[in-house]
Amino acid sequence: MIDNWLGLKDTVCVVTGAASGIGAAIAENLVAVGARVALLDLNTEGVTRLSAQLNDGGATTIGIGVDTSDESAVQSAAERVKRELGPCHALINNAGLLRAAPLSDVSLADWNLVLAVNLTGYLLCARNFAAHMRETGRGSIVNVASISALNPQTNSGAYSASKAGVLLMSRQMAAEWGPQGIRSNAVCPGMIRTALSAKFYEEPGFEQKRAAITAIRRVGEPTDIANVAVFLASKRADYVNGAEILVDGGMDCMLMDLVPRPGYNQTGKAA
Repeated sequence: MIDNWLGLKDTVCVVTGAASGIGAAIAENLVAVGARVALLDLNTEGVTRLSAQLNDGGATTIGIGVDTSDESAVQSAAERVKRELGPCHALINNAGLLRAAPLSDVSLADWNLVLAVNLTGYLLCARNFAAHMRETGRGSIVNVASISALNPQTNSGAYSASKAGVLLMSRQMAAEWGPQGIRSNAVCPGMIRTALSAKFYEEPGFEQKRAAITAIRRVGEPTDIANVAVFLASKRADYVNGAEILVDGGMDCMLMDLVPRPGYNQTGKAA
């Protein structure tokens, strides 16, 4: 058995949007493999509480309340991480939000807010923490995008546009920063059960309907995304750069099964 197989023990990892959902699962998985983790989130109370819980279990983490769309706030957070934990080895960009509205009606304020957090915020964090990585000559950036970056999510304002931007920006980071030893990859989650979608699952039969349009016939959990993000952050992914990994239980490959073919279609049926 190889001890520290992922090579993340005692490395410093930063997770944005870490107070709950996918971000919290990523932070927990990083702690489980021995990383020292900085948890960043606009929800200061939530991220402080999670950090305390992890530290009570023997981890080394800090929770920082930060608006990732604010350049000075991100710079201050990066300085604190370096001062208290050390230079960042891996950044997982995950903070995001959605303001639902059709394109014909979405307010300019909501459009700009979603782009500021979901796209510009990723750039600001990447710039500031990549500076740490250049000092050590290596590092990994994992950008959490969405299946909505590949398929338009109607009535969701700027969400799909922002996530599509994340994919291209992630590849551009890979191309520009790869020679400096910094890798950049993206993860595209499909249908994941989080606090944001919890109310949907209260509707009778809703989960079964969603599960039935995936090849694996289940809805994803935050840890499904966390497992992939931690791999991409690790030395085991050292030759993975500029990749976009779809983690959706096979939903994307089910399109042709949605085309009516009497006697053949399986989509919509439980396992």
